[in-house]
Amino acid sequence: MSMNDEHRARLRRFRESIDNIDAALVFMLAERFKITQQVGVYKSKYDLPPADPAREGEQIERLRDLAKTANLDPEFSEKFLQFVIREVIRHHESIRSGEQNDSRWS
Repeated sequence: MSMNDEHRARLRRFRESIDNIDAALVFMLAERFKITQQVGVYKSKYDLPPADPAREGEQIERLRDLAKTANLDPEFSEKFLQFVIREVIRHHESIRSGEQNDSRWS
């Protein structure tokens, strides 16, 4: 096996692992959004606000701590969670206004 073949084989194994991790992330996010969708329906039913800044702050701090433990950049983890939170709030606002009837989250 030439060096080029060895490099390609090793890269292929790395990429297979990355692909598996990406798939797991997608399924985990899908599961998370199923739950947050139910939270949005609950909040709408009981006239609770779509956003909970205190909870969001706690979650961001918790994720930053987890990121440090995992040797992941806490800034990255915060940006990622803030992106997810914004999307969840958008869904909750859509539910509250009656605009969202998306079976993907049921």
